[in-house]
Amino acid sequence: MGQEKPENRILRSIQRVSLLLTVIFVGAGFFIWGTLFAQSVLVGSLLVNGSFWMLKRDAEQILGRVATSNPDMVRTVQRLERVRFVFKFYAKLIILGLLLYAVSTRMQLNMIGVALGLSTVMLSVIGVVVSGGRKLYSIQSA
Repeated sequence: MGQEKPENRILRSIQRVSLLLTVIFVGAGFFIWGTLFAQSVLVGSLLVNGSFWMLKRDAEQILGRVATSNPDMVRTVQRLERVRFVFKFYAKLIILGLLLYAVSTRMQLNMIGVALGLSTVMLSVIGVVVSGGRKLYSIQSA
């Protein structure tokens, strides 16, 4: 088995940190504010992590299609894939918004908890990038 690509390692790290943050936020929310808050964090986190996973999968599909396309058709494939990606992105965003609306009308949710859950991927990206930048800086300064 070969070396894992750096971008795959970064994305995997983001997913792991996001899962860890979800567990921490749900656990702390349960002990500090109760079941409703923890449940709300979990709902927000599941939505945003699902969205991130689908976005990652779509990006990998685009890169695969462009890489395997005929060299003469690369520009055309890139344009087509860009339009397809944007369309799918906004369609999924609308569906996730409708899903959040449906869940929030059927269940009682704490919106602060939902917002905290929705922020797990963003906080993971910031944490992984800052950590990676610090590692890169320490390697260059040595």
